[in-house]
Amino acid sequence: MKKYAMFVFNGDPMCFIHVLLNALDMHARQDTVRVIVEGSATRLVPDLDKADHPLHGLWKKVKAAGLVAGVCKACANKTGSLDAAKAQGLAPLSEMSGHPSMARFRNEGYELITF
Repeated sequence: MKKYAMFVFNGDPMCFIHVLLNALDMHARQDTVRVIVEGSATRLVPDLDKADHPLHGLWKKVKAAGLVAGVCKACANKTGSLDAAKAQGLAPLSEMSGHPSMARFRNEGYELITF
């Protein structure tokens, strides 16, 4: 079993779908997966929770599987999505000057993947 931390910075839904699909695939293969929503990708958080959004079903599955480690607190605050993230039960990650620390995940044995 491997451990992957998937940092998604890109807010393009065409990129984000691959994060969701790969997270679910790796999880199904018994790997440990953590998705960290960063940068412009934090803008997607409010819309992903809407039933009519094309990625809603995948987002719901990823959250239900407990694969989302959280969102960048600084970026979510900047994009105006922090309250929506909190409402969805997503942890604001801020251990590195308001941003998630890649070093923390690396030190915990995760292979880092960035999107």
